[in-house]
Amino acid sequence: MSTPLRIGVISSGPAEFSTIHAACTDAGHLPVGYFYGRSLRSGGPNLPDAGETTASILEAVPPGMDLLLPGNIDGLALALQGYRPDLLIVFGFAWKLPSSVLAVPRLGALNIHVSMLPKYRGPAPLLWAIRNGDPTSGITIHRMDSGFDTGNILAQQDGIRLTDDISWATYCAEAMPVVRDLLRRSLERAAAGDAGEPQDHSKASYAGFMEAAFSLVRWSDSAETIHNQVRTHRFMRSPDRPVAKVGDSWLHLIRTSLEPAGGLSVVCGDGRPLWITESAAGQPPREAQGVDA
Repeated sequence: MSTPLRIGVISSGPAEFSTIHAACTDAGHLPVGYFYGRSLRSGGPNLPDAGETTASILEAVPPGMDLLLPGNIDGLALALQGYRPDLLIVFGFAWKLPSSVLAVPRLGALNIHVSMLPKYRGPAPLLWAIRNGDPTSGITIHRMDSGFDTGNILAQQDGIRLTDDISWATYCAEAMPVVRDLLRRSLERAAAGDAGEPQDHSKASYAGFMEAAFSLVRWSDSAETIHNQVRTHRFMRSPDRPVAKVGDSWLHLIRTSLEPAGGLSVVCGDGRPLWITESAAGQPPREAQGVDA
């Protein structure tokens, strides 16, 4: 067996860290430091659940493993240098990594992306897959370069179900075993200096963060569009969105159904009814000005 690689891991939750750690140790390699991305942007404010997530990651961290919470790119680059990694593995990290970080590991960096690249490049591939009503999603492991999810592909697999009532927990139950298997294969290729296969850039699409107007339900949209809007926000764990005006009241829609179900039904723009099966009192967003009942 070849000399074990020293691997730095940048990720965003306990399931991701645990899966990467298992794949590395399966392949005989050594994770040397965990880095948790606690904000959406370098130097930006902490995510609302950063404290809770950090606590859950600590429960999953193996004994003796360092966990660092860099606040900006410069701090990340300096900390990473101290671990002298051979390879960097990234999963669920929103910052775009510059050359100052990518140049640190001698074998480069691998990213685990939850789509079949080049489809849905960007920070929110799963959200766009749910929003668009895709029945399945994929996993791609690719080399990181100066672009955003544009590097050569080492392994990928499609067919992970996006169930109607999808949550992060149900998604992980099916996706993480796939990630573990693909990463083991990718580590073998990376250790051998394999460059991977170029992406077909002509087929690329971008999956950015949800726009502010996506918080507002417009009944002129189709029933399926609104249903997927509700599914997306529930997956995001939005505390009070999306909101819809129903009669004279504003509701936070939590669950809807395209099939007859208990609750209020509303006819949507395509003439199909949508059943509101779970809701709470809501407040109109700024975007709601001029919205009819």
